[in-house]
Formats: sequence, structure tokens, C-alpha cells
Amino acid sequence: MSVHMQTDIAALHKDLLAMCSRVEDMIHRAVEQLSNPDFEESRRIASDDDEIDRIDVEIEDACLKILALYQPVAIDLRRITAVMKISAELERVADLAVNISERACGLLESSQVQIPDQLKDMAGRAVDMLHRSIDAYVELDSAAARKVCVEDEEVDALNRTMIQQLIAYMHEHPSHLDASLHMFSAVRQVERVADHATNIAEDVVYLVEGRIIRHSRKLNSQPANS
Repeated sequence: MSVHMQTDIAALHKDLLAMCSRVEDMIHRAVEQLSNPDFEESRRIASDDDEIDRIDVEIEDACLKILALYQPVAIDLRRITAVMKISAELERVADLAVNISERACGLLESSQVQIPDQLKDMAGRAVDMLHRSIDAYVELDSAAARKVCVEDEEVDALNRTMIQQLIAYMHEHPSHLDASLHMFSAVRQVERVADHATNIAEDVVYLVEGRIIRHSRKLNSQPANS
């Protein structure tokens, strides 16, 4: 690896870690909105999202320049590819932070539907998954990343349960439909945070092991062609 490429990759890594920290802070604040909705805080989160969009573009541009200038191979190529993909996942998590915050504020104007503890617990798990997937990237720990991937199925199960409960509630209380739809959206947004945490974890496995495990459980469960 040339000295110049090593310097550029180190700068790229630093920028991604800074982005990780800012997005993790945003999603923490958004989840707190589920307990204490605040329109001013929601606006601040939306403003932070604009900055994350800018950083995402800068990171992608830096990755493409490194690829063009140095034509890296092996672990260097995987690292740059992983950084580009993780940056895109983080940008989407920042979008979800804005959406969760907006849904929470939508519920502020309606007292008919209370945010259940089950959703708060689910949100806590999704945020924890995101944190651990980022730690796995920092530590290049593919075993920890794989554990995050396994936990996504548990969050998916919680999501299905809550969606079924909300549908039943909407049938029983059609007058609360608007508030219920805000809740429905909040549940789906939280579940997607866990999905993106899983995607980051899969990128870490690719970076460390050179193996693509995305969709592996689904593909392995399919019968072989006769």
C-alpha cells in the first residue's frame, strides 16, 4: 500500500467514525421522542439530517477518488467498499431518525393512543444493534457482527406482533385511525433501524472475512435444483 493511499484511507476511516457518532446521537434523540415528543427537538434532528446527507456525499466522493487513483485490491478494496456501503446505511438511519421524531410529534396531538412500552423496548434493541454493529466495524470483529445479524430476526418478530396488535386496535377503534397510523409508521421505522444495523454488520463480515452473507439464510433454505 502506498503512503498516500494509506493516508487517504485513514482519513476516510476517521470521517466515517465521525458520521457514525452523529447518526447514533440522532437515533438516540429520536427514540427519546417516543417518550417525550418535542417539536423543537424534531426540527433540530431534521436539520442534523441535512448535515449527514452532506457528509455521505463527501465520503462517497472520497471513496471514488481513492478507487480511481490507487486501484486498491484485497483488504484495501474491501475496506473502501465497506466504508461506502456503511456510509449509505448510516444516511438512511438518519432519515429514519427524522421520521421517528415526526411520528412521535404526530402522536403528541392525540391523547387516544399511548406509546406502548413494547415499542420503546423494541426501539432500545434496534439502537443497541446499531451501536454494536458500529463497534464491530471499529474493532473489525466479525463474530460480534454476526450476533447482530441473528438478533434482527427477534426484532422482526416484535414488529410483526405489534403490527398485528395495531391492526386489531384500528378495527376496534376506527375513530382513532389517524393516531394509530402514526403509531403504525413509528413501529415500521424502528424495525428498519434494526435492518440497517444488520446491513452494517453484514458489511463488517465482508470486510473482515471477504464473505458476502447477505441473504445467506434465505438462499441456504431453498431446495437445491434437481
